[in-house]
Amino acid sequence: MPIAQHGRLRSPHPLAQVAIVAGAVIAVLVFSVAGIGGFALWSASTTIAAGAVTLENTKEVPPDIGEIEGGVNLLLVGTDSCQGQDLKLFPRCAHDDGGERNDVTMLVHIADNPRRVTVVSFPRDMLVPIPSCPSPDGGRYSAMSQQMLNVSYSYGGLACTALTIQELTGVDVQFAAAIRWTGVIHMSDAIGGVNVCVAGDINDRNTGLHLTKGEHTLKGAQALQFLRIRHGIGDGSDLGRISNQQQFMSSLVRKLQSGGVLGDPGKLFALATTALAQVSEKQLVLDQNLANPTHMVQIAMAVKSVPYKDIVFVQYPTEYDPNDTSRVLPVTSSADVLFTALAQNKALQLTGKASAAYGVKVTGAAPDPSGATPTPTATAAPDDRVALPENITGSTAAQVTCTQPEVAGR
Repeated sequence: MPIAQHGRLRSPHPLAQVAIVAGAVIAVLVFSVAGIGGFALWSASTTIAAGAVTLENTKEVPPDIGEIEGGVNLLLVGTDSCQGQDLKLFPRCAHDDGGERNDVTMLVHIADNPRRVTVVSFPRDMLVPIPSCPSPDGGRYSAMSQQMLNVSYSYGGLACTALTIQELTGVDVQFAAAIRWTGVIHMSDAIGGVNVCVAGDINDRNTGLHLTKGEHTLKGAQALQFLRIRHGIGDGSDLGRISNQQQFMSSLVRKLQSGGVLGDPGKLFALATTALAQVSEKQLVLDQNLANPTHMVQIAMAVKSVPYKDIVFVQYPTEYDPNDTSRVLPVTSSADVLFTALAQNKALQLTGKASAAYGVKVTGAAPDPSGATPTPTATAAPDDRVALPENITGSTAAQVTCTQPEVAGR
């Protein structure tokens, strides 16, 4: 299969890939507020509610998270804004055009009893309809029939990205958050870093990341480099980068649940304090529902004990646009299988590869703190699990994956 040009084009903002948003925002906005001192800090902050965003076309969230029929949907966005960034770390911001795009878009679905978590990653250059979105002056922007997904944030902010995902998937987004570069760096520092694995030496001149074969603990700017790398891994595409980001998030989940963070009051307090600072500095944006500390604690209680095998990371299925191989098109027939299963509260069975573009490979199984028997694959499944189409790639938190260096000719 020829290498699509999709992965070879330079992003308007090469530092934009901050998919730690899924891990960091869950860690900070969910787990930390339930920790010692975190809830008090969050409740006392008036800056959170003041800067919160209102979502449209979403159902009212009841006081008890358990009352939400069909589970909870939390949208997590990583943007490429240069606002408030350190030019020493982001020199390209000196020539910024002022735009802000959602270059990382993830939907976290938390199922009803039994609790399961599914994280769906959406490629930034997938061509989708953009609905009519509210504008800052009180009016509305016109709908667009087909645009790259990552323009939705620049078109109408977090509310517009939420509307776009709702229209694409048919799900109700009750919660949403967006994070910028500096927020990513500070949050990864506060958590003490995340362990990652690379199957061979990585040397990428685009991000400046240099890692030797083996395991590494990444935090701060190095974690951001790892999450935005694409030219140095797999087939060099954005699709490969998504699976690399999923490795990071999976490792982060295991660190949280194993007690590396949840069992350390000092780290929980640092996470809560860091989150408050990022909201104040506008590096972290929340919707009104997520800005409610009660809802945050309820989400924390819902997800903190989910078995690794039921924490699933998948990529929204796509195919290359035959008219422009730098873009991808949604494969809605396969996506419908996924979202129907989630709506019916069914467990998922992965049948496809761990990566759509050679980004990672499965290397083993992780011991589950819940006591569940670790399995390196998700193919052995109960009868009630829904087998996803093979073009839906991904892995579970029970699977240890390792990033593959870029290989010429793939």
